[in-house]
Order: sequence, then structure tokens, then C-alpha cells
Amino acid sequence: MADKAPTIIREIMSRDCYRVTGNTSVATLAEGLALHRLPGVPVVDGNDFLIGFISEQDVMSKVLESAYLNDEPPLVNDLMRHEVLSVSPTKSITDLAQEMFGNKPKVYPVVEQNRLVGIVTRRDVLNAILRMRHR
Repeated sequence: MADKAPTIIREIMSRDCYRVTGNTSVATLAEGLALHRLPGVPVVDGNDFLIGFISEQDVMSKVLESAYLNDEPPLVNDLMRHEVLSVSPTKSITDLAQEMFGNKPKVYPVVEQNRLVGIVTRRDVLNAILRMRHR
């Protein structure tokens, strides 16, 4: 019997995902993005409530500037976006795939009752759609 193809975000999201707080230094964030191979990450408070999002693009110039000037890099809180596109773990994978067309994020925080429960990437969604095609 073949594996059942996933249909909702909960089935494909990464639960143990990299996240930062607003007090994280941009240098630490940049290292974490590189280590986890992510283009961006959710920003949470001490209770894992989603408060923002920050991407490689948001920090690249600041990391370069602080390295050049040998200054202390700013904190995530200074650069993060407060308006965040997030998804519910019960959202349909195909619905999210359709919403990802165009200039949309590559990483979506998965939120349940305002708490971060995971992330889902374009790659996760693409792989799930491929699995759906082959059932």
C-alpha cells in the first residue's frame, strides 16, 4: 500500500524549527540562517507567540556594514517586519501553493492560537504537490 500523500500543512511543516527573539543580534541570526539553510525565520517572544519575521535580505546590508565598520550589529527587533504572512496547520497544501505565486515569502510561519508551531517552505509545498501527483 502506497503512502498517503499529505493534504494539509501540519503533515509537511517542520515542527522543531529555528526561530529567534527580538533581542537576538543580527550577527547571531545571520549565522543561524546559514547553519539552517533558511532564507528567513520567525521572530517570537518568550512564550513562542509570533511577533515578526526577518529574512536574509533584511539583514545583509547591516551585517556587511557592521563588519566593515567593526561595529556591534543591531538586534533583530530593530530590523524585523511586524506584518507577517503566516498559515494555519490545517490549511490545504494546494491552497497555500496557489497563494505562493508571485513575490511571496519562501518561508511561512505556521501559527496556531497565535503561537508558532512550525514553519513551511516553498520546497516543502513543492515536494508535497509532487507526492500528490504520483499517488
